Amino acid sequence: MGLLSNEHSGKRIFHKTAAEIELMRKANLLVSKTLAHVGSLLKPGVTGEILDKEAERFILDHGGRPAFKGYHGFPATLCVSYNDIVVHGIPGKRAFKETDIVSVDCGVEMEGFYGDAAYTFAFSKVGVEELDLLRTTYASLYLGIEQAVHGNRIGDISFAIQDYCERQHKYGVVRDLVGHGVGRSLHEEPEVPNYGRRGKGYLMTEGLVIAIEPMVNMGVKEVYQDSDGWTIHTKDRKASAHYEHSVVVKKGKADILSDHSFLLDAIKNNADLQEVLPKS
Repeated sequence: MGLLSNEHSGKRIFHKTAAEIELMRKANLLVSKTLAHVGSLLKPGVTGEILDKEAERFILDHGGRPAFKGYHGFPATLCVSYNDIVVHGIPGKRAFKETDIVSVDCGVEMEGFYGDAAYTFAFSKVGVEELDLLRTTYASLYLGIEQAVHGNRIGDISFAIQDYCERQHKYGVVRDLVGHGVGRSLHEEPEVPNYGRRGKGYLMTEGLVIAIEPMVNMGVKEVYQDSDGWTIHTKDRKASAHYEHSVVVKKGKADILSDHSFLLDAIKNNADLQEVLPKS
């Protein structure tokens, strides 16, 4: 779940022990399997409300607790954001269409620790321009993760995402929402912006766990919040994409705690969806 910029959850930055990281891996595994379950159910005519009920049942049946439901009053288990909705969409009664892109963001709490991940799905008749946005955003997620290593700074992640999406592909990187630390709380410090300068920001060391989540618009970077107090739209009403992994900062290479492979398998088995692979 994207954090509103400067909406700090606390002043301390917590690094995790090896045992705590394994508990977080367990929570993120359930997040990943929940996203895969949702992916298997995505069909034209299905509603976000149906997906949300199925996701809540799945999480509870597997020993977890929906992390988003009740968080600052959020009313649902999932954030379901389609087309021009960037993030924080409240699942509703609108039936999905075969031309929709649909971001599903999921959080789970297990044994005192949180998992958080997101994926933007593409229905069968999504156009080339929207698919290019999704693939570029997905690739930028992994470019950011490559920078999440001991001795780098948060700005190295931010620059990698912004440079790829804005300079190389001319999309708009959202400024009003950012990634975040995650652990015993859903949102911890440090903030992880998707824009910034290399060599700036918090110095990352082993054991820091962060949620990296590019939020990238086809048009302008500006957004606005709906009257419901949650739903974030692109200002020009053009499409937006959102992908997220929870990762551990390590020496040499980050450890990705969430696992998109489950949902990629679900997509392959769902004729109503298109596969979205990172743009090379």
